[in-house]
Amino acid sequence: MPPQAARPVIAVLCERTTDRVPGLACVDAEFRYCDADGLGRAVEGAQALLLWDYFSTALRAVWPQADALEWIHVAAAGVDTLLFDQLRESDVVVTNARGVFDRPIAEYVLGAVLAHAKGSQASLEFQRRHEWRYRETRSIAGAHALVVGTGGIGREIARLLRAVGMSVRGAGRVAVDEDPDFGTVVTTDDLAAAVGWCDHLVLAAPLTPATRGLVDAAVLKAMKSDAHLVNIARGPIVDEDALLAALTEGRIGGATLDVFGIEPLPAEHPLWDAPGAVITAHMSGDVTGFRETLADQFADNARRWLAGQPLRNVVDKSLGYVPGDAT
Repeated sequence: MPPQAARPVIAVLCERTTDRVPGLACVDAEFRYCDADGLGRAVEGAQALLLWDYFSTALRAVWPQADALEWIHVAAAGVDTLLFDQLRESDVVVTNARGVFDRPIAEYVLGAVLAHAKGSQASLEFQRRHEWRYRETRSIAGAHALVVGTGGIGREIARLLRAVGMSVRGAGRVAVDEDPDFGTVVTTDDLAAAVGWCDHLVLAAPLTPATRGLVDAAVLKAMKSDAHLVNIARGPIVDEDALLAALTEGRIGGATLDVFGIEPLPAEHPLWDAPGAVITAHMSGDVTGFRETLADQFADNARRWLAGQPLRNVVDKSLGYVPGDAT
């Protein structure tokens, strides 16, 4: 009998070597688990790589050792921390976790909008001081939200905000007069001219050269004095120094921030104590069970890969996102 062919090798990058991805027993492949220090050895001869530690940049340093790599899957929606010139220029296919985080992030955004409108931050402070303080709060019905990023996450945000009676517009690479989810889409190049309309500016775009520093001092200056910024995208889309100044000087009403230029946000960073700032630890899409959903998505794609079928969620490496997830 001829010798049995070796099973394809999939390297799995985790934060710790003891970590394991659930539910992969259905995939007929050899899995090599590693941390960043062991990635060079694990990727030698491997045909695929699962970036379970999706913020790691370790692949850049060991790229010459990825001598058989055909496919990389990132267990995240954003791929900005993965992409580098040699990978872009290679034939290696990159896929992402598009679709997993859409609804959870939309719910986070709705919660942030409600909390801002109802003054939840002030209520918690009054409770801490045992102070009975009657106030009138705002309704979100009829409030205006401008969602930057018209891909899957941005669209789910738009649909959910519309469902509770808000008026929504989008901002993307191309202007659109009639969009089923956003109604009107303005270009991000015209963001400063568009933000004066909105009560809530929601950032849901991937980090690309076009979006880095998009929300700068000019955009913040053009916002309403009581407007609310929500960032669930990537920290570098916002000029954090300009945002800190706008919050400190009371030129905008507040900001709910889940992502930052440096993560974890350093304990001494002034944004922690900025007036109107709500800080969360890059968790807007991480609902109970999300790891199992990510693993199921990867396993489905891995079975397709093993069968020679087209992969789902293929990233255009020149753009930095899956076509259709426009910025």
